[in-house]
Amino acid sequence: MKEKISVLMDGEMFEDDAELFFDKLKRHPQTSQDWAMYHLIGDALRQPEHIHRDVSAAFHERLQAEPTILAPQSRAPQRMKHYALSAAASLMALALVAWMSLQIDKEPAPQLAAAQQSDNVVRPASFQSNDYQSNDYLMAHQEFSPSADVQGAASYIHSVEAK
Repeated sequence: MKEKISVLMDGEMFEDDAELFFDKLKRHPQTSQDWAMYHLIGDALRQPEHIHRDVSAAFHERLQAEPTILAPQSRAPQRMKHYALSAAASLMALALVAWMSLQIDKEPAPQLAAAQQSDNVVRPASFQSNDYQSNDYLMAHQEFSPSADVQGAASYIHSVEAK
């Protein structure tokens, strides 16, 4: 059947056969749908500017035809916004008071009465070492020690011993 539609559309069918085909087209709805589809495909191949359909314009027209629904706004979101803003303001005020109290207390703490130191203070004896390997060990220790406050060139300075 589709071959006959194609032959008729190409203009290659005899007149007698074409009349019989048109009678069949009127009786069978599926054949009529196939005929319309073939014509649509042919039109699209020959003249695409006539086939173009603006979907956005049709959608815009249908959207404009819909009724507008007006409803009052709910008061619940405004209440939540009010509580959230007041809680945030309270937290900021508390943070400001805490920060200001830390800034004011810069005075040194009062000293308690100190006992007098006795003269019997134990002082370490001076120790001099001629062992250069221990100096290298100490230097390596100071370089990688996490307790060293000063980093950088100070760790590369060798100690000088008095002779």
